[in-house]
Amino acid sequence: MQIRHRAKKSLGQNFLQDANIARKIVDSLRITENDCIIEIGPGQGALTRHIIEASPERVMLIEKDRDLAPALEAEFPEVEVIQEDALKFNWEDLDPAKNWKIIGNLPYNVASKIMWDVAAQSNATCVFMVQHEVGLRITADPGSKKYGGISVWIQSFCRTEYIFKVPPTVFKPMPKVDSAVIKFFPRPAEEKPIDIKGLAKLIKYCFQYRRKQLGKILKSFMSDCVVEWAEKEGRTLKDRPEALSPLQFQSLYKCVKNDFPS
Repeated sequence: MQIRHRAKKSLGQNFLQDANIARKIVDSLRITENDCIIEIGPGQGALTRHIIEASPERVMLIEKDRDLAPALEAEFPEVEVIQEDALKFNWEDLDPAKNWKIIGNLPYNVASKIMWDVAAQSNATCVFMVQHEVGLRITADPGSKKYGGISVWIQSFCRTEYIFKVPPTVFKPMPKVDSAVIKFFPRPAEEKPIDIKGLAKLIKYCFQYRRKQLGKILKSFMSDCVVEWAEKEGRTLKDRPEALSPLQFQSLYKCVKNDFPS
C-alpha cells in the first residue's frame, strides 16, 4: 500500500514513483542477511519495501518529516523509525561490530552536507540518489572540471562509483533536473585521514581559490617541506587545487598543519 502524503517543498521532497528504478537502486547496495541498513529520508517508502524484501538483519529509517514518520511506522512495523534530521544524526555512534549500509534518495538542498558527514563519520557502504551534477562531482577524477572540494573530501574516505542516471519523470513532484545514483565503498582505516578537521579546512581553503596556482594559494604557508612535497609528488606549485589527488591533499596537510589557522 502506498503511503499518501503531499510533498513538502520546505523539506525538498520529491518522491520516487517508479518501482523498477527503486528496486534497481536497492539491488545496487547488495544487501545480505548480515547487513544493518539505514535509509535516509524514506518518504513514501519506495526504497523501503525492497530493502525489507532483501531480509537484512536490521532496518532503520531516518525521517525528518513529523507527519511521515508515524505513517512509516504504521506501514512498516518490522523496522525502526527515527524521527530526526539526518544532518544531526551522529554517525560515529554506529556499532563498529555491525555491517552497516546506508541508502537514500537525498533532498537536493542537503545532500552534499549529509554525504560529507556520512563519508567521514561512518564506515558504511552507501548508495545515494542525488542531483546529477552533484553525482558527477563526487565521482570525478583529479584534473577534471567537475573535481572539487567535495570530491577530494569524500574520496579521502571512500572509493566512489557512478551507477546510473535517473530522469525527473519518475518523481512526484517532478524536479527540474536529472538525478544520479552513486555508491561509496569505505577505504581501509590506514588509508583514511587522521586530522579530519584540519584536512577539511585545507580543502575548503584551497578550493576557495581554485583558479589560482598552489604557490599563490599557499604563499603564507610556504616552507622547504612544501617545496619537497611538490617534488616528491611530481607536482609543481603552478598546479591548481583540482590537480591534486585526495592522498596528495593529505600529504600536503602534513606540511602546512603547524602554520594553518585553527
